[in-house]
Amino acid sequence: ATQADGQVTVRGPSRDLHSGLYGGPARNPIQLLSNILADLKDRDGRVALGGFYDGVPEISDTVRKSWDALGFSDAEFLGEVGLSIPAGEKGYGVLEQAWARPTAEINGIWGGYTGEGFKTVIPAEAHAKISFRLVGTQDPDKIWAAFEAHVRARLPADCSAEFVGRGPGSPAVSVASDSGPLTATRTALDKEWGKSALIGCGGGIPVVTSISKILGMDTVMVGFALTDDNIHSPNEKYDLKSFHKGIRSWVRILAEIGAMAKA
Repeated sequence: ATQADGQVTVRGPSRDLHSGLYGGPARNPIQLLSNILADLKDRDGRVALGGFYDGVPEISDTVRKSWDALGFSDAEFLGEVGLSIPAGEKGYGVLEQAWARPTAEINGIWGGYTGEGFKTVIPAEAHAKISFRLVGTQDPDKIWAAFEAHVRARLPADCSAEFVGRGPGSPAVSVASDSGPLTATRTALDKEWGKSALIGCGGGIPVVTSISKILGMDTVMVGFALTDDNIHSPNEKYDLKSFHKGIRSWVRILAEIGAMAKA
């Protein structure tokens, strides 16, 4: 997978206002932006941008059966992060959403007074950071343009929006389950870890597309982080065992790929 991301700022009043004086008739940019972002998905969890699902491949019955055979536990997966009720796109399971479907996420939102104590203000502006995880042949530029259009179509005439911090974006990359490099990698990992591993992680790493395109070959990503490593969270860690076994894993992977190339 890859992604399109950036920041949106919605502006209303020319300055912060006293809510006791202007509350009601003066539009609140935080409320406005919240409503706009809430409209990003419909009641079935589908992203509501025009053309968003263009280029999204359907999941084949063969792939579904292979994933079902993994014995994945939705309850355990969510329970590890303190959740218990699956959310997201209706009609798709947890693995299908995480491994094969695109998403729209609100990564951060802020505005108004956020310091110690309390101040009754109507803020002049509100901000949010947004990312879209993309799959298949979805076009990052078209997706972001659709998002900008989504925001502007919902702005009152006396409010404005600015979009900044847009990342480079790139088409998604996927590798067939019977790919030679992937098969060699799985063999190497089986030898090092003593168990089979195949995870269709949906991380957004734009440079992978460039690597795959320039080299003209399948690109396999291998990670050794654990579910309790708190990736992107406070107190993020990485176990020394994962570090050392990761080094040995890569030695095995390169050896397996080298043997495959000689065959």
